Amino acid sequence: MASNELKTILGNLDPAQYQEIRDAYYKALEGLYALAETLEIADAKQPKTAGPLLDEHYFAAEALDAMKKSQLGRIV
Repeated sequence: MASNELKTILGNLDPAQYQEIRDAYYKALEGLYALAETLEIADAKQPKTAGPLLDEHYFAAEALDAMKKSQLGRIV
């Protein structure tokens, strides 16, 4: 039901504000994907892998997983 409510709320927004939310959502996802990938690659280039860079990669991956649970992505 929450997704229907969110869809209604977003549908009632000013079109410019809706577009701003949509753009910000996809920009956030794009940034998280880039961050996760870059951290993983940087870790692989270190003499000792599976260090702090890989830990940070996992945090970015967790943030991506959290975004996938969001209803917002299904609507915008």
